[in-house]
Amino acid sequence: MNLNVSGAEWHAKTLRAWQLAILRFAVTLDNADRLAVLAIAREIDALGPKHDSKPEFGFFRRTSAELCSAILRPNELTSAVLRQYLARIDDDRLKRVFAATIEADQPKVSSVGKPFKRGSGLWRGLSSGGQASALGHGCTGRLGFAAPRIQVLPADVRSRRCFSRHFGPGPRI
Repeated sequence: MNLNVSGAEWHAKTLRAWQLAILRFAVTLDNADRLAVLAIAREIDALGPKHDSKPEFGFFRRTSAELCSAILRPNELTSAVLRQYLARIDDDRLKRVFAATIEADQPKVSSVGKPFKRGSGLWRGLSSGGQASALGHGCTGRLGFAAPRIQVLPADVRSRRCFSRHFGPGPRI
């Protein structure tokens, strides 16, 4: 039973290495990284079942070749291949990084040239009590609890407190 657990761990680590190799290739676009992806894929496929009547297992090699060509030459057709691979990734962090690398579902950057509209609802829900309420002095929000009071101190007092918090009391002047 211990052999099965270590075997399962080995398979999981090899699959993770394959996914990370694909990510590395997507970032670098280096031929050496592409060859590393294909080598890992060949290693994984070699573990598949071998039958005399059926051809050799080749899912990872075929998928790796498709992914590498899709990464090198992105277009509408290859985008579907990349999105399908992205959907298969279980690890959320790896999925986010790969999506960012291939620029899938990235939010569009708004243009800076657009003027700010007064009626955009930016300040909706806030009381019009002036700066004191904006700083949290006695203001209750939509959730019904009071915001903590913020004590505004002169700059020299703030810097002395910050210094003493990080470096100790320091010299007294």
